[in-house]
Amino acid sequence: MKLSPRDSLGYIARPDPSRPGILLFGADAMRVADRRIQIIANLIGPEGEGEMRLNRIQGADVRKDGALLFDALKEQGFFPGQRCVFVEDATDTCAKPIDAALNGWRPGDAVLVVTAGQLTAKSALRKVFESHPQAYALGIYNDPPGRDEIEGIVRESGLAIPDRDAMDGLVALAQTLEPGDFRQTVQKLSLYKYGDTSPLTAADITACAPASTEAAIDDVLDIVAEGQQQKLGPVMRRLEAQGTKPTELMIFALRHFKTLHAVSSAPGGVSAGIGALRPPVFGPRRSKLERQAGRWRVQKLEMAIGMLVDTDLQLRSAGQTAPDMAVVERTLLRLTMLGNTR
Repeated sequence: MKLSPRDSLGYIARPDPSRPGILLFGADAMRVADRRIQIIANLIGPEGEGEMRLNRIQGADVRKDGALLFDALKEQGFFPGQRCVFVEDATDTCAKPIDAALNGWRPGDAVLVVTAGQLTAKSALRKVFESHPQAYALGIYNDPPGRDEIEGIVRESGLAIPDRDAMDGLVALAQTLEPGDFRQTVQKLSLYKYGDTSPLTAADITACAPASTEAAIDDVLDIVAEGQQQKLGPVMRRLEAQGTKPTELMIFALRHFKTLHAVSSAPGGVSAGIGALRPPVFGPRRSKLERQAGRWRVQKLEMAIGMLVDTDLQLRSAGQTAPDMAVVERTLLRLTMLGNTR
């Protein structure tokens, strides 16, 4: 049977040992592995692997010896408790032995967890699980986790469900990180708040969010938008030393000033404009956008966007001879001066 992403949350949290197994497939191996780890952990418990209640088999071995999987499902362990057989990197060539194993499965046997890469709708392996009346097939796609899933991750970490602003911050963070990285960030938040009974805030999330080159680019854009001309040079040197590409910097700058333009030109004012942004903006970044949009008139923002577009075209021109980063720095300096004029 097909398992929808919505229904999968319940199964992942409480895998049903009366079901013979589940197939997890998708193009992103890390996302598939993240789901697999959760299912097996919730199925056999923290001591399951140490008590030898987890049997790992490579897909290639299943293809060579179909009886290997059947025997593993029927095998009795030394320790009591639920057992699991994990087949890794399965392909369509494993479909027949897996089909035979599922058809021979009986209550009390180990639960089968199979992982695979991207499978088409006509995949033989998918059809084995989707046509089985008790087994599940779950496609793992690159969609960010939803609010319900994020709340589950927060609860697992021991944190209380935060208020709306902090939850919006977690949702926005989840859209920029890989699932494993997001889960680690929430665990980091749990340690950060250890012994602290105050509610989780957007500032806490910002303090624990992973640092990146994008954060350094944001520093440059804040300097430009706030007219801090004297700070531009040193930060540009740091970005250049980190290997930031001039075209990448232009892309981020253009996006930032387009955001400021959308906020400043919103019919309901700056606050309404920021409230309409998706993904939502929270915490210190929201305050910065409000401050920056308040000091730039719409006409000047349109001039700034035009300058950035011209610079981007210049960088991509075959006749460009000046150092690219110098061209970018000159444009950003002009923007800094533009924002300071009345």
